Amino acid sequence: MRVRLSLLLLIAALPVSSETILVHAHRGGRAARPENTLPAFQYAIDTGADALELDLAVTKDNVLVVSHSPYLVQPEGTDAFMKAVLANERICSGPALPPGTLIHSRTLAEIRQYDCGAKTLAAFPQQRAVPNTHIPTFDEVLDLAPKGTFDFNVETKISPARPELTPSPEVFVKMIDEAVRKHQLQSRVILQSFDFRTLRAMKQIDPQIRLSALFGQAKYDGFMGITDKDKSFAHIAAVSGANILSPDESLATADEVAAAHKAGLQVIPYTSNTVDGWKKLSEARVDGVITDDPAGLLQWLRSQKPALHP
Repeated sequence: MRVRLSLLLLIAALPVSSETILVHAHRGGRAARPENTLPAFQYAIDTGADALELDLAVTKDNVLVVSHSPYLVQPEGTDAFMKAVLANERICSGPALPPGTLIHSRTLAEIRQYDCGAKTLAAFPQQRAVPNTHIPTFDEVLDLAPKGTFDFNVETKISPARPELTPSPEVFVKMIDEAVRKHQLQSRVILQSFDFRTLRAMKQIDPQIRLSALFGQAKYDGFMGITDKDKSFAHIAAVSGANILSPDESLATADEVAAAHKAGLQVIPYTSNTVDGWKKLSEARVDGVITDDPAGLLQWLRSQKPALHP
């Protein structure tokens, strides 16, 4: 009886195991550094993020560069919605160009004349300026790979409603795949997109690369050029061919996450920046979280009992 009691007490004293929630540093962690820049990605690496989340555009001379916005100079907001969208886009300073000048209309040499790290965004009061910071190429970001074992979560900024912004989905994806293969990083790259044409194209040419389907609230569909209103996880998986689902955090319910897991899919929602959001997503048992604040999220995950990240 004493032996049995001792054994039960020993078992009770052991730490309860838990699943790790991975941290994806959104645009490198723009809560602390100017987004989609080498200083931002270095910050995310130093912080211990599991993945660098980034966005790709294409220059006039067909170079992959890292930018969330398709514009080198942001357009002027014509309504409250657009003004709110533009308020969250980085500001690049350089030679005068008309508002709405596209990255795809300028060469890499022209784009290199712009400083995208000197001005910070009011939405991120802890963001630290890094003057003389330029838009990096995709190759320059992939060159960071030896600094750790983190993944690269790469978004194609492409829209079926705006074909002038980028090359075709097939050409865009081929450029990405060639860069990834050159660096021998297929096992460390995730391709994500709201435009599932690029996911299906990548599946055809390089099935080694993981695919993540981005999808958001229906009220943003018109702006994104999305016509499919079905946000169920099973439907998104079927039409995208992705093995990872990345919904807006508000769509990541426990039931939907459980259904995705039953189908062998991972769920990595975006973009959660608050303790309340992290708590809800952890309770829904997501696999990872895309956040502007990787340091804050890591601290919160590690403070849980049991810890949700090493």
